[in-house]
Amino acid sequence: MEATAEGLAKAAATREALKKKKRELELIEDGPPSKKPTGAAPSAVCTHEVACPKGFDPSSITLDPELYGTLEDPQWKGKPAKEYPFVLDSFQAKAVACVERKENVLVAAHTSAGKTAIAEYAIAKAFAMGQRVFYTSPIKALSNQKFRELSEEFGDVGLMTGDVSINPNAACIVMTTEILRSMIYRGSELLRETAWIVFDEVHYMQDRERGVIWEETIIFAPKDARMVFLSATLSNATEFADWVASVHQSPCHVVYTEFRPTPLRHFAFPSGGDGLYLVMNEFGEFRDDNFQKLQKVLGKGGDGGQEGKGKRGGGGGGGKPTGASAAQDLRKIVMLIKERKLDPVIVFSFSRRECESNAMLMAKADLGALDFNTQEEKETVDAVFQSALQCLSEKDRDLRAVAHIYPLLRCGIGIHHSGLLPIIKEVVEILFQEQLIKCLFATETFAMGLNMPARTVVFTAMRKWDGQEERWMGSGEYIQMSGRAGRRGKDDRGMTIMMMNNSMDEATCKAIIKGKANPLLSSFRLSYYTLLNLMRRVEGSGASMEYVIQHSFSQFQHEKELPALEARLEEVQAAVAAIGDAGEETAAEYTRLKTRLAELESTLAAEVRKPERCLHYLRPGRLVRVVQEGVDWGWGVVVSAMREERGNAPPAAAPAYHMDTLLCCAGVVGGEPTPALLDDERGSMEVIPVPLGLLHALSTLRISIPQDLRPPEARRAVLQTLKALRGRYPGGALPLLHPVDDMGIEDTGVAAAAAEREEVAAALTANPISKAERGEGEASLMAPLREKARLMAEAESLAARMRASQLTSFRDEARHRGAVLRKLGYVDGEGVVTLKGRVACEINTADELLATELMLNGTFNALDRHQLVAMVSCLVQVEKSNEQIRLKESLARPLQALQDAARRIAEVSVECRLEVKVDEYVESFWPFLMDVIYAWSKGASFAEICEMTDLFEGSIVRATRRLDELMSELERAALAVGDAGLAAKIAESRDTIRRDIMFAASLYI
Repeated sequence: MEATAEGLAKAAATREALKKKKRELELIEDGPPSKKPTGAAPSAVCTHEVACPKGFDPSSITLDPELYGTLEDPQWKGKPAKEYPFVLDSFQAKAVACVERKENVLVAAHTSAGKTAIAEYAIAKAFAMGQRVFYTSPIKALSNQKFRELSEEFGDVGLMTGDVSINPNAACIVMTTEILRSMIYRGSELLRETAWIVFDEVHYMQDRERGVIWEETIIFAPKDARMVFLSATLSNATEFADWVASVHQSPCHVVYTEFRPTPLRHFAFPSGGDGLYLVMNEFGEFRDDNFQKLQKVLGKGGDGGQEGKGKRGGGGGGGKPTGASAAQDLRKIVMLIKERKLDPVIVFSFSRRECESNAMLMAKADLGALDFNTQEEKETVDAVFQSALQCLSEKDRDLRAVAHIYPLLRCGIGIHHSGLLPIIKEVVEILFQEQLIKCLFATETFAMGLNMPARTVVFTAMRKWDGQEERWMGSGEYIQMSGRAGRRGKDDRGMTIMMMNNSMDEATCKAIIKGKANPLLSSFRLSYYTLLNLMRRVEGSGASMEYVIQHSFSQFQHEKELPALEARLEEVQAAVAAIGDAGEETAAEYTRLKTRLAELESTLAAEVRKPERCLHYLRPGRLVRVVQEGVDWGWGVVVSAMREERGNAPPAAAPAYHMDTLLCCAGVVGGEPTPALLDDERGSMEVIPVPLGLLHALSTLRISIPQDLRPPEARRAVLQTLKALRGRYPGGALPLLHPVDDMGIEDTGVAAAAAEREEVAAALTANPISKAERGEGEASLMAPLREKARLMAEAESLAARMRASQLTSFRDEARHRGAVLRKLGYVDGEGVVTLKGRVACEINTADELLATELMLNGTFNALDRHQLVAMVSCLVQVEKSNEQIRLKESLARPLQALQDAARRIAEVSVECRLEVKVDEYVESFWPFLMDVIYAWSKGASFAEICEMTDLFEGSIVRATRRLDELMSELERAALAVGDAGLAAKIAESRDTIRRDIMFAASLYI
């Protein structure tokens, strides 16, 4: 059933069925009322700070301090805009006072601490004043949930996402942040009436792909509106508030608390073990004694491997047991949780298929299926599930994905990940919230969104693949997920259980579970959508397109660092002056040679590491030098080199290849390995995935490495070999592969750079300071010169960092992208957005340039309605499928037209000096769903199209809904250029996919 009136009514009936069954169940289960005290607020220590813009005059505030408190100490003594059935925690009361003062406030607190209460208060305050309020969230699913929650609380609430619009003129509108950004760029009249904007989960601003949306929205938010930011704990909350205050020229409060309503105890379960080991208690005390006992058990029984990595990857530390042993261990843990009544439990995995296999394992009859639910609870599950199915057509109720999960739900076992059918995922969420699911197998996305805590959280792995590399879980990620443990008012303590093998050392464990929350970092980047909308926004206003760049959080963070850099530069320059002029020329020459050598090495490295040139040499045992953002990891040993699976990644994504490399590490800081010198006592060789872009030099040397790198002694042997090789060469300078003589690179520029490098290296070797560093000559005489040269090099580095403004780099990128837009006709020579550019301004869901080119070059007009929607599906990002794609002629021709247009855009980008790899850009629009959407458009059933691909059912639905949103944008774009015929054709094409389970009404709306 689609999101029509009938579909929404059936969704509402599902919710009513749940409420009725819930009331019946409460009469059976609850018994006498809880004796837990509810009147007194727990002791929640909070930190309050206020950020003010430069030049702000506090005396300009006319609020009565007797009623509102002061800017430094907000207090609200008046009648509250909203009453709560509980006493507010101190951080909640402080934030409410900030709202009453009508000042921006960032509330940073752990999951389940009660941040939503502040958002509700801001809404109540706006309603009391007859004002409008926007509530934004990162994802549609969370917006749907918030819409239902706030509708029940306030009544006059609307919803606006890319595919649903309900009551869009309501006093409170829930929306995704993308929708708010689009409204800002289009100058929506609703913005003029908005008094408050709530940004939920604002820490999502650091998302690499979508974080820029938050920055742009905050920068251009109405100046008269005030903002409430809700976030997980941040280590730089004050810096964020400083930025907001600077952008909006008004105070921004920070209310921060580390308080957990329910304290946590952290346990580890050793691979092959039988019991739990307390590694950190509820007071934050790390139990070193228990960790030592844990390591003894792991030393005897842990296998230390990595799933999917085999012997080769063992040195990197898998952080999890593998195969059958992991399944057996997990079953032991779940049975222990059930026996000791520690449920409900969330079992977090970093793999969707692992979630499903683990859930099925718990229900296997031959192993003794686990059943958490009573008969009454099973009947409630039946009622809710059958009611939810009424939103589906008869044929969709028989889908394998539906039948597959039903028996699990009746037993109180659930699955939650992005690949589930949306309606099934919503049923799981509802049942879990009502304690009808006691054991939930979920991916980390479950840790974001509504408050759905459990008593216990289990981690099946402490390492994860983040799309670029496999790494230890970060402390911020651990805080977010472990925060789901412990239900306020129900549990005295929550507990987390980490499944662990012998690759996890004590330092790593401490860094993860005792580490601080992640800082909020800028993910600002330029897109054509942003540039075109900014150009259109500033037309005739006299404003500069660089306004958003200058006001970005990225630029703010850079400028905030400047005073410290300037102070250090002054210190260094004073130290240089104190040494005097003795040996000035020698020191200056040394610095010049070092700087030039580094420049030449970087130039040559960029040429040498091109895949077509270096992959042949990246055989196991090859010695390579790795440099990451100025940090020299020194020499390492290649274990393997491979092409990364990048899916439908954009052209600016990470390098297409990486090297598994043995590198010397000192330990782990914040979940990340840190480099160590070969002689460092803390140093140990570990296998680390290294993007090809960090390759700095290739040595002529190759060494033999053990086949199995898991044993520590095998990696120590490699370390000793590296030390011995370094000792054979003066200054430890290992011989390099010559770009021309050894690698055969036929490029005059490369040859000239290689020749100059040899000359500079020889001159540097002969420099007296360089000799002193190698122990040649009189070191005592050279000490002042060496120190002076070091200081001068540091001064130059500091000056370079001060010059390297984000504004400068983004200005260069904006200039190159502007050249692309002019060459393709999106803006004219005066920088005015053309009609073609206005089409691109409407497209936010996909590559705006390619979609516009296809629309305006006649490609769409030549296709029938089924071909059209199938071709447009290539523009929608979807996870990579392993299916072999064999397209019919009716689809192959449209795909070729799309790829030709993409190649043209990429070639123009290269001509305009943008770093775009033409083939990779073209291949990023791979037709993973083209034949699937074509079949669906022509009337195939959902079951039939699922057989055509190995993608999860939920992934198909999500991509199709995204496609529907893109088709809607294309329809608006066609109307923008006055082509009503094309708009009608696109609308007709769009209608062919809007049916059945693909567009079933959400149970939340």
